Amino acid sequence: MQKNTPPTIRRRLLSAAATAAVVPLALTACGGGSGTAGSDPDTLTVLDYYNNEPDKSLMQAAIDDCGAEIGVSIKRETVPGQDLIQKVLQRSSSRTLPDVLMLDNPDVQEIAQSGGLTPLSDYGLDTSGFAQGILDAASYEGEVYGLGPVVNTLGLFYNVDMLEEAGIEPPQTWDELKSAAEALTEGDRYGLSFSAVATYEGSWQFLPFMWSNGGDETDLTTPQVAEALELWVDLVESGSASESVMNWSQGDAKDQFAAGNAAMTINGPWQIPALEESGINYDSVQVPVPNAGETPIAPLGGEVWTVPATGDEAKQAKAAEFVACISGEENQLEIAKATFKVPTRTDLIDEYVEEVPSMEAFAEQVRNARSRTGQLGTEWPATATEIYTAIQLALTGKATAEEAFEQAAQG
Repeated sequence: MQKNTPPTIRRRLLSAAATAAVVPLALTACGGGSGTAGSDPDTLTVLDYYNNEPDKSLMQAAIDDCGAEIGVSIKRETVPGQDLIQKVLQRSSSRTLPDVLMLDNPDVQEIAQSGGLTPLSDYGLDTSGFAQGILDAASYEGEVYGLGPVVNTLGLFYNVDMLEEAGIEPPQTWDELKSAAEALTEGDRYGLSFSAVATYEGSWQFLPFMWSNGGDETDLTTPQVAEALELWVDLVESGSASESVMNWSQGDAKDQFAAGNAAMTINGPWQIPALEESGINYDSVQVPVPNAGETPIAPLGGEVWTVPATGDEAKQAKAAEFVACISGEENQLEIAKATFKVPTRTDLIDEYVEEVPSMEAFAEQVRNARSRTGQLGTEWPATATEIYTAIQLALTGKATAEEAFEQAAQG
C-alpha cells in the first residue's frame, strides 16, 4: 500500500501552504509582459496551471527557491489547465508573454511551431539524462524547447484484499487481465474500471494497449490497433467492465475503485492521495501486455517549463536559468516524492524507488513510456479524436473493432 507523503516534504508543503494563505495576491498577481518597455530586469513573470492545492503551494515553494538561486524576484500567475492555451494566445497577440511558461507536454510543439518559444540550445542547457519520451514531447524540428522536474504515466491499481480472497495474482498479460476481471466481477462489483470517455482521456488510456500490441498512431487501421480495441470491447461485453466506462473520466474510474465497486483500475499515480484517503488496501503493477515477457509501453504525461520569445534576451537567459533550476536533480526528487510522480531524469529513478518503493511500477513504466506527439507532432490532437471516436463506436456496438477506426476517420 502506498505510503504517505514523506515527513520532510510534508513539512515543506505545510510551510508553503501557510505562506500562500497569508499572501494569496502575491502568488497570483501578474505583471506586464517582459518584452515591453520598462520591464524590471530583476523580476521574472511565470505562468502555470498548478492552481489547486497542494500542488499550487508546493510549486510556489520550488519557484521561489529557484528565483532566489538565480537572483530574481518572481511574479507568478496560475490559471485552470483548460484556460492556459487561450491565455497564451492572448498574451502572444498582445506581446505580453510571460518570461517562463509551463505547458502540458503535448502542447509544446504547437506553441513552438508558432514561434512563441525559444530553443534551450540557445542557452546551452544540457538535456542529457532526461527520459527520451519527455524530450520527444518537448522537441520541435530537432530542438528541445522545454524541461520539467517530473512526469507521470499509467499503471494497473488492484485491491489487494479482493485479489487475495479470490486467489488471483495481479495480471501481467491480456489473458490474465480478462480472466481476473471476470473472476472478480460479482454482484455490484466489476472486475475492472477504466476511462473510455469521448475526450483525450479516453485516448490516453487506450494508448498502453495499442502501443504494447505494436499498434501505431500513424496508421490506426492495422490489426494490432483493432486487437487492442477488441480487448476493451470484450471486457465490456462480458460484463467485467461497466458500460459506463464510455462516460467515465479517469477520476470517475478511480472513484469506482476507491469505493470498492471495481477490483482493479487503469489509472495514474496522481490518484494516490485520494486512494490513501479512501483507506483501501491497494497496490499497483505495470499495464498488462499482450504476451508474457513483453515490454509495456505507456504514454508519458507531465508538464515542461519553457522560455517564451519575449524579445528581451537578458531576461530570456535568466528564464533559461530558471528552467534549469526547476528541473534540477534536487527539485526532481523532492517534487516527485511530494506529488507521487516520477523524476524526468532516468538516472534518478533507482534512488527514487528506494525512497518510495510503492511507486516502482510507475517508475519502471516511465523508462519505456512514449510521447503522444513524438511521431505526429501538431497532428496528434486530430488523431486522438479519431481514437476516442472509434472507441465509442465500438463500445456502443455501432461498429466492429476492425471497422471503428475507418469510420472514425471519415468523421
